[in-house]
Amino acid sequence: MVPNSWLGIIKTSALISVHLRLKKKKLMKNIEELSEIARSIAGRASDILQSYYRQDSNTPNLDIQEQKDGPVTAADVAVNSYILDELQSILGHTEFGYLSEETYKSYLATNGQIPLPQSWVWIIDPLDGTRDFIDRTGEFAVHIALAYQGRPILAVVAWPEQQKIYYAMKDAGAFVESRDGSVVKLQVSARNVVADLSIVTSRSHRDDRFNQLLQKLPCQNQLAVGSIGCKIATIVEQNADVYIALSGKSAPKDWDLAAPELILTEAGGQFTRFDGSALQYNRGDVSQWGGLLASNGCCHGAICRQSEGILAGIDGSFK
Repeated sequence: MVPNSWLGIIKTSALISVHLRLKKKKLMKNIEELSEIARSIAGRASDILQSYYRQDSNTPNLDIQEQKDGPVTAADVAVNSYILDELQSILGHTEFGYLSEETYKSYLATNGQIPLPQSWVWIIDPLDGTRDFIDRTGEFAVHIALAYQGRPILAVVAWPEQQKIYYAMKDAGAFVESRDGSVVKLQVSARNVVADLSIVTSRSHRDDRFNQLLQKLPCQNQLAVGSIGCKIATIVEQNADVYIALSGKSAPKDWDLAAPELILTEAGGQFTRFDGSALQYNRGDVSQWGGLLASNGCCHGAICRQSEGILAGIDGSFK
């Protein structure tokens, strides 16, 4: 049996109450209430992931399936279904769209590569870091973000093995809640010498071009962490300062980045393309191509320019 959510933010009756209030207000988008809903769902989703991760006696086999974009497990599917069922039962389909890693392919097959029509879109990754989940590194996460006209306005990243939930709302700061109920406001580090910055990197998803970039950057302190959500959590906890994503044959997807981006920026950091432009979500193409930089913000522009220069030397066609 899957354990009860350790958050306890909202009981079922409270969810119904929120649903009725939202309907009465004609979905005036009370972001704080929506954030509470997302955090409650993320807490329960964490419990479900943990039951698979620890292989409770009543939990089905992981049923790992290797696919073109990476492995998919029964845990991905179960958590995805849970999150979508909860959000859709509370909020419906009229005002909100739902962009999920596990359902996007069916949407693509029916609609082609066009954006969801709603201005408000939930962007969901039920298990970010599936390979780390399988390899049992403990560095996997649940991502839930709500974007308005392509930009995130609330975000939740749950890190089950750390028993923490990171969350943020636009212009309201970023916070982390631990299992004991304690809440701490997040703030990135103030380290401002490029050579002293620490880069959080992947154990996998590293091609030769990316390794060459890392070797040539002046910041050589590196920390390997799995999920992108866990990487950004590492930055907002001041254990690292920089994360670089560089597309090759594939690229990070909307659901990899939307929730972590808002948590980082609301903690005082920056998350942009190398040219300084903001990421846009629900554009039809869910792949975020090119070079992306997340940082504590202190040397953000300098690292972007250095990365572009290094890549131009490695690959003259880089854009």
